[in-house]
Amino acid sequence: MLTKSLAAPPSPPSTRRRWTVLAVCALSMFLVGVDTTIVNVGLPEIGRGLDVGTRGLEWVVDAYTVVMASLLIVSGALADRFGRRRVFRCGLLVFGLASLACALAPSPGVLVAARAVQGIGASMLSPVALAIVVNAMPDPRERARAIGVWASVFGLSMAAGPVTGGALIAAFGWRSVFWINAPVVVIALVLVTVFVPESRGERARRLDLPGQALLTMALCLCVAILIEGPHIGWTSPAALGGYALATAATACFVLVELRRREPLMDLGLFRRPPFVTAVLGATAVFVALNVTLLLNTFYLQHTRGWTPLATGAATLPMALGATVCAPWSGALVGRLGPRRPLILAGGTTAAGGLCLVNLDQDTNVSLILLAFLLIGIGFGFANAPLTNTAVSGLPPSRAGVAGAITSTSRQVGAAIGIAIAGSLITDTDHAGPGGPGGPAGLATETRPGWLLVSACGLFLLVVAHTTGPRSARTPSGVS
Repeated sequence: MLTKSLAAPPSPPSTRRRWTVLAVCALSMFLVGVDTTIVNVGLPEIGRGLDVGTRGLEWVVDAYTVVMASLLIVSGALADRFGRRRVFRCGLLVFGLASLACALAPSPGVLVAARAVQGIGASMLSPVALAIVVNAMPDPRERARAIGVWASVFGLSMAAGPVTGGALIAAFGWRSVFWINAPVVVIALVLVTVFVPESRGERARRLDLPGQALLTMALCLCVAILIEGPHIGWTSPAALGGYALATAATACFVLVELRRREPLMDLGLFRRPPFVTAVLGATAVFVALNVTLLLNTFYLQHTRGWTPLATGAATLPMALGATVCAPWSGALVGRLGPRRPLILAGGTTAAGGLCLVNLDQDTNVSLILLAFLLIGIGFGFANAPLTNTAVSGLPPSRAGVAGAITSTSRQVGAAIGIAIAGSLITDTDHAGPGGPGGPAGLATETRPGWLLVSACGLFLLVVAHTTGPRSARTPSGVS
């Protein structure tokens, strides 16, 4: 009885209170999104400061994204069971303490470990924030607008990370990109305590520890193979063993989930075409974004000799495109459904990647900035329709899990994008100007990455074609 009274309060909060809750959750999600990309622009500085090469730098980014991706679903289930505000505050605290550990890290190993702990904290924020927002918005149309705003803020935060990181590194050094989290976490903790009401799922779910362990293993193995493959050889015994283990972990995960009464991930959801395409589309969007950010960082700083501040400033067109188009996309989804925003997202992302498929040392800067603008526009248009479509396909009692699956697909895409982009770049530490990994060679090495960005854009066009033109206007799955 107590759980039900908490999950369904007798009177809904006022309009002002509901949108205040959204603003508080959006602030916390902005922190998580910024931290996903803010480190990218500082990777060369981190490499010099801690004497670590490209492969180690990939782990600095992917330790965060892989851990977060693997724990998002269980964090959503924990929030539905023990209270969303309680888990949200716990996530903020863990995230803040891990950020301080990152700022003080004396070695690459400590930094990677602290980033992994940051991922644990972040996993308690992303799905729970969306669940809190969904719970606070009883009206389906208002909820659709709120989800659009939430997705827009998260998308903006991902695009704003490199700009913020460049400015901080120029002024205070690379450790400042972690120090900056502390005051934001303190503010967020106070606001959550004051404004966000407690809520739970209608029915507490059992924890699926075997499924969680297998999911974590499968994701870590897949990303590890992508990062280490170029160095150990794609056909080496170690790589072949990795393929076998990743396949076995994935197969065991599917078998375990199919046999459990309350699985970590309801695989039956993947029989719904709109849900599947939305999840795959979200993955593709974040692959494209993270490939762009990592290749941009190493190309501009190593090939063109730009400073971190200038490199971060080069992504301003991307941030501008996301800032303008993300709220516009949310409005379009509310009025017309997801298809048109997804067509715009796919077309501009593909065009942005194609602009850079012949990148070299002397590529005109205006063409580079145009490509970043187009990719930012695509990113801005993509998030609201994909998030709304995915969440709308799930039952209301699974709000935490709904946000978790959507967020998991994003972070899996981010981890894959970083791993693929890193595999294209030869270690810059020991590279001469004319050899592999030198300025000219590095520019050439990035070209397959830009083709991948274009392919992700084309895939969004496929997603748009399979999505109903007005299906997300009045989401029924989360009413």
